[in-house]
Parts: sequence; C-alpha cells; structure tokens
Amino acid sequence: MSLEARITNDLKEAMKNKDQAALRSVRAIKAAILIFKTDGSGNVLDESNEIKIVQKLVKQRQDSLEIYNKQGREDLAVTEREEIAELLKYLPAQMSEDELKSTLQAIITETGAASAKDMGKVIGLANQRLAGKAEGKIIAAMVKELLS
Repeated sequence: MSLEARITNDLKEAMKNKDQAALRSVRAIKAAILIFKTDGSGNVLDESNEIKIVQKLVKQRQDSLEIYNKQGREDLAVTEREEIAELLKYLPAQMSEDELKSTLQAIITETGAASAKDMGKVIGLANQRLAGKAEGKIIAAMVKELLS
C-alpha cells in the first residue's frame, strides 16, 4: 500500500478515534505530499520520495522540540513529541548500531576506502542504500570512526 493510500485510511481512523496527535501528523504528511505533487518539478512520488517527505517532517519537529526545550515551553514540546511519535510510524524501522556498523564495513570494503579522504564515496553510497533506515548524521559519524 502506498503512503498516500495509507494516509487516507489513517486520516479516517484518526477522525473516528478523535486522536488529535495522529490527526495533526497525518494532515501534515498529506499536505507535504500534495505540495510535492504540485510543485511543478515533475518528480514521481515513489517510495524513496515518500521516505524523504516524512523524514523532513520529523526533522522539522525535532528542531522545534529542541527550541521549545531550551525555552522551557513544555506545553509546546509535548505536542512536538506526540507528532514525532506518530510520524515515525511511517518510516522504515531504524537499523541497530551493530547492523549499521557491519553494513558500513561492507560498503567501505566494496568502495576500497582506506582513509578519511574517501569518506565522501562511502557516505554517498551508504545514504543511498540506507535511506530511511539510519539518520545521515549517525552514518557520517560512524564512517568517520571506521575510517580513522
């Protein structure tokens, strides 16, 4: 089932259950999909673009959460945490640290990377293969660790 079809079903369920956090999150995804489809770029809404859309929404909420925590606005931080939890349901399961390390080792071997100079090749390939399964910052940090 595509993300768009899943969102439509989940929107109905959230309305029936009067789940405000789910409703806000699903509406945000639906709006982001609509913007993506009508932006005039001609890009197709495939699985990788769906993942990028949801990841972007999660990142926005994490940034807002960080700001609210610094300002002591717990009332707003709670809303962001609820929406992050709902949005994460639409992303693939995150890889464990051990799985990520072994996958990155395989990519390093495959690319023949030997030093920090080769980080770009490894990170580029890793980001393609692990899209949605691991965060870019974590991938970059682990590649740096493995190549040093």
